[in-house]
Amino acid sequence: MGVRAVVVGAVGSTQVLLEELLGAPGWQVPLVLTLPPALHGRHSDLVDLAPLAGDLGARLEHAAQTNSAETLTMVRAAAPDYVFVVGWSQIVGEAFLSIAASGTIGYHPAPLPRLRGRAAIPWTILLGEPISASSLFWIGEGTDDGDILAQKFFHVAPDVTAQQLYDQHMDALRAMLRTCLAQLASGTAPRERQDARLATWAARRTPADGRIDWRADATRIDRLVRAVGRPYPGAFAMDGPHRLTVWSTRLCPDVWRYHALPGQVLGIEDGVLRVMTGSGPIDLVEWESARGAPPKLHGILEA
Repeated sequence: MGVRAVVVGAVGSTQVLLEELLGAPGWQVPLVLTLPPALHGRHSDLVDLAPLAGDLGARLEHAAQTNSAETLTMVRAAAPDYVFVVGWSQIVGEAFLSIAASGTIGYHPAPLPRLRGRAAIPWTILLGEPISASSLFWIGEGTDDGDILAQKFFHVAPDVTAQQLYDQHMDALRAMLRTCLAQLASGTAPRERQDARLATWAARRTPADGRIDWRADATRIDRLVRAVGRPYPGAFAMDGPHRLTVWSTRLCPDVWRYHALPGQVLGIEDGVLRVMTGSGPIDLVEWESARGAPPKLHGILEA
């Protein structure tokens, strides 16, 4: 008969899970729940799961609220052994957790119990974490505090971008699933309690948090740009009424040579903008202007 799984999610990690379930022996996926089109703006890394759901023979349904009566009815009707909530930003309630016969499993791109909560990938970069991990865990009543099913640790380069770190996490998730799906199917999957003494919490971030403060030092601005770049909305500043989105930066040598106000445009060469910060100039290597032209020389970009 096989092991029955319901998958709830909407982003790249959900796609990885479905791909691995497709190739895993003994698994059936009768139902995939994802966000309705009206809520696609919640995730900048949203993925269309319809093709994979079709390959799995799963019914694809939309769920705006995880714990609504309609959602609970659909999940119950699928009679799952396991429910995977992977790539989903809503908390699941007690009634939802009671449905799966063998447990509900979540995924978090952080070394739990560190960085429980939201926006773990940007926060990893903003905090300058040298090591991270992907975590699969048994969902409980709290936030990201359930027993660990599996973790895969890896080093984080000091100049890592959000996209590079995202890809590292997807590779780690895929590797864990290739072991864990077999363990779950055989009923031998481990549980390791998290040490709450080591827990930290990461707060939600919004696109507005990518606004650049040119009074900050160049290293801090470079870190922000890397943390909120693709697949996220990007760092930005205002060039008058126009938005200037910054996708990549480069620290400048000989910073002592330049005298200007924070945010002042020092020059442009080969498409690279040089802008003053609180500690010296920084080069904006990849950027987009909503007005379709570079900022004016010696003009000031407002924070």
